Amino acid sequence: MRLHSQSRLWTIGADTEGPPLVAVLEVGGAVMSWTVDAPGPPQITFLDHDQADWLWHVVGEAGHIALATGMADPAVRSDSLEIDDVEIVAGALEVPRRLALGHWLRRWWPTSVRDAIGPLDQALLDAEVAVLTADAQHFFPAESFDSDVAALLAPHAVALTRHVRGGDHRIVELISRAVELVEETGAGAGPDAALWLDLADALDNSDLHATAGDGRQDEYALAAGNTTGMNVSAIARGTATIKWGAVPPHTFDAAENTAEWLIPADSGDTAATAVVRTMTIGGDPTGIAVTLRAGAIAGSAELDGTGAARIALRTGENVPSESELWGHDWSSAALTVGAAVSEPAQARERVRAFVRARLAAPPADAFLAEILAAESDY
Repeated sequence: MRLHSQSRLWTIGADTEGPPLVAVLEVGGAVMSWTVDAPGPPQITFLDHDQADWLWHVVGEAGHIALATGMADPAVRSDSLEIDDVEIVAGALEVPRRLALGHWLRRWWPTSVRDAIGPLDQALLDAEVAVLTADAQHFFPAESFDSDVAALLAPHAVALTRHVRGGDHRIVELISRAVELVEETGAGAGPDAALWLDLADALDNSDLHATAGDGRQDEYALAAGNTTGMNVSAIARGTATIKWGAVPPHTFDAAENTAEWLIPADSGDTAATAVVRTMTIGGDPTGIAVTLRAGAIAGSAELDGTGAARIALRTGENVPSESELWGHDWSSAALTVGAAVSEPAQARERVRAFVRARLAAPPADAFLAEILAAESDY
């Protein structure tokens, strides 16, 4: 097995793609990452190999000793290190890989009205990720970003109770395990304690023999959201794609060109202004930054709760006149929603293809939330 030194950290495996194509899991003393639409082992970057107590599960006891000794050897001066006769045990990384995928689904699932990709049920997804995390505690010898079972479960008492009353035995079985974790971790303590007690009562009264899909409510339908399309006379107008990594998840439609801007033609004596509309699907876009720039004319503002904004335009310190706006070349205009990030359109399209394939034929590692989304008739 060959290790490489990157930024003074030992790494196993080939480089992965960047967001939104990379699924990441922080375990004890290391970070594992997979490219979601590519097979193969992960890249493992060791932050502190002394804390990687799980390593013997992955490469065996002898392999663990050999790797730890090699990484700790001060005599190693090269950027690579070859450890003979060490291999990853077949299947040893399936649980962390699926956990990484679960966290990726929580962040990057491309819900879109326009693309007809339905949402995943967040409560059920979080519950299953929590159960998997609890079953993989040997990968988390100490607290890490991805090991907090209580944080995954805490917000979902009401939603899980509603699911139990629906009667789907797959859901009930998952939630039963989640409630056991709530009791073990104390996630149900505090102001929501009564809600978790209601959930426990609902489980006691549930019919575990109900058939899959019985009593399900139509809670997977796509939200309509705000649609773009401003039918007013304009000096200039255009569209832009909201980059997924630039904004909070589950807020905007994940399709391309779901933000629209225009410079109204009938603004009269009011200051030069651009109007922005975005297509939202949930969450609260309030306060997310928007910037429009076209050559020397630019301006910034923040979205309101409907996903709209009015941007005061300036040329340096001056307000451009209406004649300047009419005479301006708007062909280079660029609208940015959220942070300025580099995110190729091809990467987003690969994610959509990956997700559509999983919905069309849920694989063995599919989460229950994915299976239910696949079963829903959009």
